[in-house]
This record gives sequence, structure tokens and C-alpha cells, in this order.
Amino acid sequence: MRANIDIQKLERLMQVLGREAQGSGCIYFTGEASALLIGWRNSTVDVDIRLDPEPPGIFQAIAKLKQQLNINIELASPQDFLPTLPGWRDRSVFIGQQGEISFYHYDFTAQALSKLSRGYNRDIDDVQAMYKQKLFFLEKLRDCFEAIEPELIRFPSLNPDVLRNRIEQFIERCASTSEEN
Repeated sequence: MRANIDIQKLERLMQVLGREAQGSGCIYFTGEASALLIGWRNSTVDVDIRLDPEPPGIFQAIAKLKQQLNINIELASPQDFLPTLPGWRDRSVFIGQQGEISFYHYDFTAQALSKLSRGYNRDIDDVQAMYKQKLFFLEKLRDCFEAIEPELIRFPSLNPDVLRNRIEQFIERCASTSEEN
């Protein structure tokens, strides 16, 4: 069993990946790794990443670090669960650079849509935390959903009507909360 990952271990992971990679590339953090770096979580059990473009030698570095740091690293991003959102790279937030590796938070609008598509309470809480920190905007959430809606047929486990309903309910809750404040 792997140990929980705190901010120090995640920062160490970034440093070592930057040092061990054999060329340039980008690593996008998603899910709980983003939550940990931004501060609405204190720890996580794994680190979900997307490599784009894939840095040379990164898989050897990941295999080594999984053992050295006793952490679980998964290749997972919203693109694995939803159609790719147009402009996701432009909306991804730069974290920093280690060696030739640039680290980013994967597009928070895409992360929000992905979490809403799963619909678990913890995911909804994460989307709420992202929204409170102004990491995405409600109108962009709706626009991005509408942009990918025709492609949802390629994801048979998703029901487009259920996802649209979750998005609209989330937007309504946020709008009514902001009116109360």
C-alpha cells in the first residue's frame, strides 16, 4: 500500500521528474494533485497526470520515483472520460518549471466537467471548491459542454442528458448562492 502524498512529496516529485527527464515536455496535474497544490486538500493517495508532449525518459523516471517516494502515479485526465475540450491547453494554469519539464494544472473547466460527469459527492465538492477559487467560470463550463456534446456519443458510459442536468443544477446552485451573498 502506498503512503498518502502531501504537498512536500508532490513538490519533490516535480523536482526529481524535472531532473530525471531526458528532454523537454509538459506534465499536467489533474484531480487531487491540483487540489493539493492549490490548498483545498491536505493529502492525496495518487497523482493523476497527462503528458503532452511526453518528455523523453519520463516513464523510466516515473517507475523509479514510484518506488523511491512510495507514491502512486496514474496517467489520467479529463480526456480519458470526456471528449477533449477545445482550448484546454490555453486554459491550463502554469505551475512552474523543473529542468526542461513544464508543470501545469490541467484545464479546470475540463476538470469540473469530468467531475460533474462522475457525480460523486466528493467530486461535486471539488467542483464547488474550484468555483469558489475562481478557477473556472460558469458560462465557460456551459459553453465547453455544448462544444463537446455532439462527441459524447463516443463515450457510451455517459448519458448526455444526465450530464447536462448536473451542469445546469450546479450552475443554478452557484447563481442562487451568489445572489444570497
